[in-house]
Amino acid sequence: MEAVPYDVITMGRIGVDLYPLQTGVPLSRVTSFGKFLGGSPSNVAVAAARLGRRTAVVTGTGEDPFGEYLRAELGEFGVDARWVKSVPGLPTPITFCEIFPPDDFPLYFYREPKAPDLELYEADLDLDAIRAARIFWVTGTGLSAEPSRATTLAALAARARTGTTVFDLDWRPAFWKDTAWQEPDQARPYYREALRHATVAVGNLDECEVATGERDPHAAARALLAAGVELAVVKQGPEGVLAVHRDGSAAEVPPVPVEVVNGLGAGDAFGGALCHGLLAGWGTERLMRYANAAGAIVASRLACSSAMPYPAEVERVLAGGAA
Repeated sequence: MEAVPYDVITMGRIGVDLYPLQTGVPLSRVTSFGKFLGGSPSNVAVAAARLGRRTAVVTGTGEDPFGEYLRAELGEFGVDARWVKSVPGLPTPITFCEIFPPDDFPLYFYREPKAPDLELYEADLDLDAIRAARIFWVTGTGLSAEPSRATTLAALAARARTGTTVFDLDWRPAFWKDTAWQEPDQARPYYREALRHATVAVGNLDECEVATGERDPHAAARALLAAGVELAVVKQGPEGVLAVHRDGSAAEVPPVPVEVVNGLGAGDAFGGALCHGLLAGWGTERLMRYANAAGAIVASRLACSSAMPYPAEVERVLAGGAA
């Protein structure tokens, strides 16, 4: 009997988020932390699962208690962890943040000597499952080092634009030590290659500039479409989000008003909701409003993964309720 395809398979970063339980306090003075599953593509899989989608993640952890914790958490959230690789000799990454609402959330990544999620090889991939998935989601971080870079591009090439393929531009310059630490434009050829295989691109203005050289939102959207995608989603922070489709439809949607507690997981909730709406076949404006609402809900909460909303919560915000 043929296996049922996944709605969403994501690939890339995973780690443990240790978030302070005190806000407005520097790490040097924090006295207690909450432990959460983290890593953008892993959180996107969680967010889509919360919205009722069948999801899985392709990634790697260390052979340590934190790796065991992450596998257990994925299972609790309904995300299939069968393609979470254990990498001997490398520790599971940890990320700390400081919380200074409404817009200052410094991140401190501990991914040395190398993150296990960058030790993915083509032999680790189930290419049949990746081709069959209704949505395949990859990130810019997956291009930041070998062998993950070649593996990510191989997965995209094997998928060959079947279904919906999302490239989250996800620019984290600290991860590009071998290529673009000083010169971000050195990353652009890898981004262009990924865009050639993608049908959807998502990124903020900084990320769009890395991918295309364009910072103006409309120019960046046009450049992403010219690079090959069908839908360009440009996040503009307090200015909302711009989405432009190759069919000519476009939407520029303002942000949902929210009292921000921690803005770090909002983009991942947006991504999971984007996948949900793409699978539902929604039009561009409805898609952006739904994703914005999901992101606002998570921005109003402390955590990322465990804060991802359920459908009724998103619908309540869309109906005028508070995030």
